Amino acid sequence: MVTRTRFDDSECPVARSVDAIGDWWSLLIVRDAFDGSRRFGEFQRSLGVAKNILTARLRSLVAGGILESVPASDGSAYREYVLTPKGTALFPVIVALRQWGEQNFFAPGEPHSELVDRHEGQHLRALEVLSADGRRLNPGDTTVHKVSDR
Repeated sequence: MVTRTRFDDSECPVARSVDAIGDWWSLLIVRDAFDGSRRFGEFQRSLGVAKNILTARLRSLVAGGILESVPASDGSAYREYVLTPKGTALFPVIVALRQWGEQNFFAPGEPHSELVDRHEGQHLRALEVLSADGRRLNPGDTTVHKVSDR
């Protein structure tokens, strides 16, 4: 069996974030949690993932503090999964992936799901990376200061 490389002690925030999420199933679970899924069966129906894989990913997301397992809101014996504040903070990541996907993987006019402002019913503005003073930044406008460079 291949041993998974861990990045939880990396100096790179991207590596630690990828380590916390784990894989694409986990991101899709988080997406579904934002869309209102709370129960194991809801996640499984939406994703079509094998139960053992879903179980492992849910456990990992709970262990990582991204989801919390709570008693079912209807008082039944079931458990539900809800986003923690750490999980809710992934919202801009999910929106960025969605917008990137819309721009790069759909032909003009091709139908796809859409995220809209619940209050106004309008599409969201494209996410932008801004400097502290509000200027729009591109990759060439930034640099990484590595720990070893300090």
